[in-house]
Amino acid sequence: MPARPDAVAALPAAPGVYRFRDGGGRVLYVGRATDLRSRVGSYWGDLRDRRHLRRMVGRVARIEALECDSVHEAAWAERNLLERSLPPWNRIAGGLEVPVRIRLDSSPDAPRLDVVSDARPTPDVRLFGPYLGSRRVRAAVSGLGRVYPLTHAGVQRSAAERELARARGGRDTPVPQLAAALTAVLDREPGAVAAALTALAARRDAAAESQAYEAAARLQEEIEALEWVVAPQRVTTTGSQADGDVTGWTGEVLVRLRIRGGRVRGWDQEACSRASSGTRAPAGWGAFLRRNAELAARLVALPVS
Repeated sequence: MPARPDAVAALPAAPGVYRFRDGGGRVLYVGRATDLRSRVGSYWGDLRDRRHLRRMVGRVARIEALECDSVHEAAWAERNLLERSLPPWNRIAGGLEVPVRIRLDSSPDAPRLDVVSDARPTPDVRLFGPYLGSRRVRAAVSGLGRVYPLTHAGVQRSAAERELARARGGRDTPVPQLAAALTAVLDREPGAVAAALTALAARRDAAAESQAYEAAARLQEEIEALEWVVAPQRVTTTGSQADGDVTGWTGEVLVRLRIRGGRVRGWDQEACSRASSGTRAPAGWGAFLRRNAELAARLVALPVS
């Protein structure tokens, strides 16, 4: 097998997307990783179930990568890029996860927190997301329902629903209070997120102590799913963000991300001796673009062949 290129060591042990180019600059493959350094380095090891990629590895002349703030963000970045263009060594356009939203209906009679594939907001309904992975998002909603039993808090609830709400810790908490708590979590407010995760962890630990191991495992799955839902990600929004480009510059390399319809749809980089017009990062993008411009400059200096 070929020697692992020096560029691999320059990659962060962080989530992100990566791509390989050949000597002519053509993109050969786009992938995503929980750990960029480990995942990219694996191509120069035993590919095992990815043996079809061995011929590609010999053609790789350059490695490029975008470090993301979460695995969820990396999943969205990969999906968005592959929906627009499928490199020759990729097999699936857009990834396998199904995009969904979380719907919070705070109507007093029949409040509800559920997962939908498509819906429109109304005066009592707010939509969060989109998120990738319907199964994982449903697990997150299940966990949130344990901590904030909104569905069982309506005015017209039955005696059984009232008892279930008390059992889940909701007692007679008003619908607006429960809805506000859920909104804070899904808006990624740090204190609210920490409180929800702590409450689920306490339930998991109590289940494990009572040897209810299946329940503990289910709660652990819900904790991990909620972490996925509230993880930071900016590369896909609800579509309200205007189309345009965001850029980061190090003095050597300019990285440009093209936003269309609220999604990052393109990723380009080029040698650049000075900042071009429009390189000032918009709110929320500064650190992301700066570190990725710095990463691009490191990788450019370390060609594979």
